[in-house]
Amino acid sequence: MKALLEKIDPIFGSSFTIREFTDLDPVYKPFWHFHPEYEIVYISKGKGKRHIGNHISYYEDGDLIFLGPNLPHLGFTEGHFKDQVEIVLQMKEDFLGKGFLQAPEMRDIQHLFERSRKGLIFNGATREKIGQRLREMVRMEPFERMLALLQVLHFLASTDECNSLNADGFALEVQAQHLDRMQEVYHYVEAHFKQEVSLEEAAKRANMTVPAFCRYFKRITGKTFTHLVNEVRIAHACRLLNDEHMSIAAVCFDSGFNNLSHFNKQFKLVVGASPRAFRHNLKQIVE
Repeated sequence: MKALLEKIDPIFGSSFTIREFTDLDPVYKPFWHFHPEYEIVYISKGKGKRHIGNHISYYEDGDLIFLGPNLPHLGFTEGHFKDQVEIVLQMKEDFLGKGFLQAPEMRDIQHLFERSRKGLIFNGATREKIGQRLREMVRMEPFERMLALLQVLHFLASTDECNSLNADGFALEVQAQHLDRMQEVYHYVEAHFKQEVSLEEAAKRANMTVPAFCRYFKRITGKTFTHLVNEVRIAHACRLLNDEHMSIAAVCFDSGFNNLSHFNKQFKLVVGASPRAFRHNLKQIVE
C-alpha cells in the first residue's frame, strides 16, 4: 500500500479545517501518512495506539495531541466506541498570514508550534476543556471559529498539563520512497507481532537485502528493527496490563514474547518499570 502525502483543504470560508467524526461514521483503516499542516486531534473516549514518527504508545479513555508538520503518523483510533467523538483540526503555520506568529503577542503560541514538532500530549482538565471547545467550534461561524482557535492555542501554550512525545527521527525524512518502505514494514510488524517477525521478510518488503535494510532502518528511525518490534509488543502489553484478570505471563505470550524473563527485561528497558510495577501504578491512578 502506498504511503500518502495527505492533501488538506480548508473548509469553505475558513483558513483552516476542523472535522468531527462520531461512532456513527464508517471506520477507516489507519494509514501511514504525513502532511505539512499542524494537527490537533481530540478523542473523547475509547482507547487506541499513538504511532507518531518513532514514538509508539497506547492511550486509554481518550486523547488530546498536537502534532507538528511533516511528522508521519497512523490514525489514532482502533474502531469506534459508543458515543465516541473525534475532532481533527489542521492548519498551516501561516494560516493567519505570513509573519503573524512573529508578533510579540504570539510568542507563547510560536513556542507551542515549535514544541509540537516532536508531538505533544495534553491530559487532565486541559484535555476535557479543550475537547469541549473543539466540539463547539465545529458548529461556529467562521469568524467566531477563528477567535476560538486563538483561545485554544493560547490555552495549550500556557498549560502545565502537557508532555512531549519526543517523536524524533522522522520529521526530516518525509520523501515518498522512505514512507513507502516504512509503511510496508510497519504494516508487516503490526500484523505479525504476536507471532515470529522475520527480519528477512521485513527486508524483502522494503525491497532491500538484509544488511542494507538494517543500515537503512537504523538511519531513518534511529533504532534497530528488533527494537521497533519490541516496542510494538511492549505497547500492546501496556494495554493488556490494564486488565487485572490477565496474568503477567499471559500478557507476555499474547504480546509475542515466548520467554517471561526476556519479556520482563525488554519491558523495563522500554517503559522504565517492570510489568508488575507498571500494573500497580495503573491501579493507583484508577483508584
